[in-house]
Amino acid sequence: MVQSSVRKEGGTFIIYFCLFIMLICLLPILNILARSLSDPMAIVNRKVSFMPVNPTLDSYYYVFKDPAFSRSMLWTALLTIICTLFSLGITILCAFPLVYENLKGKGIINTLIIFTMYFSAGTIPNYILIKDLNLLNNPLSLILPNCLAVFNMIILRSFFYSIPESLRESAELDGANPFTVLVKIYVPLSAPVLATLALFYAVGRWNGFSDALMYLTSAPYFHPIQLKLYNIINNLSSIEIASQEGIAGGIPAATDGIKAAAVMFATLPIMLVYPWLQRHFIAGVTVGSVKG
Repeated sequence: MVQSSVRKEGGTFIIYFCLFIMLICLLPILNILARSLSDPMAIVNRKVSFMPVNPTLDSYYYVFKDPAFSRSMLWTALLTIICTLFSLGITILCAFPLVYENLKGKGIINTLIIFTMYFSAGTIPNYILIKDLNLLNNPLSLILPNCLAVFNMIILRSFFYSIPESLRESAELDGANPFTVLVKIYVPLSAPVLATLALFYAVGRWNGFSDALMYLTSAPYFHPIQLKLYNIINNLSSIEIASQEGIAGGIPAATDGIKAAAVMFATLPIMLVYPWLQRHFIAGVTVGSVKG
């Protein structure tokens, strides 16, 4: 009885501790949301806390009215979908051959792949490579360099290892080739881990802006939403927002409001993806922990 009571109290403490940590993580988001919905004068007078003061949607109106921001939002959504699907395909094609024990050079291939996870060329060599490939100011520079994450490939490979070899051997006895085995057996059974990896790739691409900042210096039409947000926060936004915001007239009335609204506008879409993939997330991130 004493042990069960101690375990119950320990479990309750862990639950409350996790809720406390989640609340702390949500406080910055609540602060930004309050700023985006507050009256501009309340922001200037620093009266904004975690509740909006004199709520208004003017900041969101100015953000939605900016055609460059809306275009960047649509382009980022399309780019995220393309990068996620392409990265999943490359990850599957990289992980599946490593399942075969009779693959020649398997150890060397594994070593070379893992080596790239710990050692990278660096920013300047990567930029020189992209330049030599004539990918500067090209949207492919946002897709090809980061199409494969070695850590995600290792997760998928570990899941493939957990699938019984008897399924693959029985399919091969029936005349199935490796591609058929992959499509008919491994991919359908890997739905939880694939959903998790899709979430990882989508979040990484949606939040990425450093590659666009370096490689798309003369192609503003291909700037993702995070780079657009970076420009807005640094007061490099389009003339439409600047004029509406009052910067041109020297009145910084809605500066913080516009910035906060832009942050919420760029954050909410990717946050809405989590509930759809939540049921697969736990099974995906714990894959490979128990085998047998």
